[in-house]
Amino acid sequence: MKSTVFFTAVAVGIGIAAGPATAEILAIMNYESKPEGQLKSLKLSGDVPRREGLAIIDVDPESPDFGRIISDIPIDPATVAHHIFYDRTMSKAYITGLQEPPLQVLDLTKNPYRLSTIETPPCKVAEDLILDEANERWYLTCMGSGKVIVGDVATDEVVGEIVLPGTYPHGLAVNSAIDRILVTSTITPDLTSPDEFVSVVRASDLQSLGKIKMSDAESPSKVAPVEVFFVPGAEPATAIVTNMFGHTLEALVWDADAQEFDRETIFDFAKQGASVPLEIYFNSDQNPDRMYVTTAMKPGHLHIFDISEGPTKPKLLKQVATADGAHHVGFTPDFKYGFVQNSFINLPDMSDGSVSVVDLESGEVIASMDTLKNAGFNPNSLTLLPEWNHLAGH
Repeated sequence: MKSTVFFTAVAVGIGIAAGPATAEILAIMNYESKPEGQLKSLKLSGDVPRREGLAIIDVDPESPDFGRIISDIPIDPATVAHHIFYDRTMSKAYITGLQEPPLQVLDLTKNPYRLSTIETPPCKVAEDLILDEANERWYLTCMGSGKVIVGDVATDEVVGEIVLPGTYPHGLAVNSAIDRILVTSTITPDLTSPDEFVSVVRASDLQSLGKIKMSDAESPSKVAPVEVFFVPGAEPATAIVTNMFGHTLEALVWDADAQEFDRETIFDFAKQGASVPLEIYFNSDQNPDRMYVTTAMKPGHLHIFDISEGPTKPKLLKQVATADGAHHVGFTPDFKYGFVQNSFINLPDMSDGSVSVVDLESGEVIASMDTLKNAGFNPNSLTLLPEWNHLAGH
């Protein structure tokens, strides 16, 4: 079976489907063709052109249309579309690209959805796009350019840059109350030289204030800090960092008197048989009592933490095995379900291609959405459409 045939059949089917589903939860995910070796392992033909797209799929395990593609929006296969980020009103979805263009936007107020390109200065290997609390500025990290591009959310015009020479910007977090931005320096674009720092930037004037080493080990520790998020409502301000190759969670706690951050290691995934921590989520926009972290390395997990005693004292409640490459998660507003996208940039042992449906109360996988996987594609990012989505601290 060829993947192009599969998608053509689905596209025809959704055009003539009759009657609304009795239940649905729609997720949007950008996908790309699996590598040749994975296609062969799935007994799919690899003699078709590489493909990328945005798929909207019903992921509700109680829906009769579970796994059905509702819409399929092509993306230029030269883009290598990477991550999907909402503005805080969830009226726009930004899609970053590892190649060109680095940034596109989907206007979710118009149907049918259409992608448009946002013109930016040169940005190599665009990774994350993070919004400030007021939804006025976006920050686009350029891992191959040593800089962060700053844009206006209302107009999507570029209004500034943060220059961080000698770093590889990936994750970013903004805290306007303390006038600080944190930017992880992760790894060289060829994935050969992991870094070990988080850059500190003054938010009001975008000036670099220095770096914080994310390990006690002798340099180069190669821990590769990848994502960073401020814990909503935490006092003092506290940011959580995932050390991708150090396999730890680090906390950066703001010291108002010293006007700097204190770092401490708060969890070691290696002791739990897990590795390559990536994404971080919280169950509330103010004073959350749960934190969710994905680890990608085979078999891939969603970790559920109790942080009711404070963000620097996480207690592991559940370690849910999903599938290789556990990466992004979409959460329903009631936190009944978490939808774990299992693929991490097509890397070996980290690119299953499925979406695991996790019952967050029981901490069990109750279904697997394999539509893209079975067609020879890997989803690279996932979020639920706004009607069904909680931003979960993002």
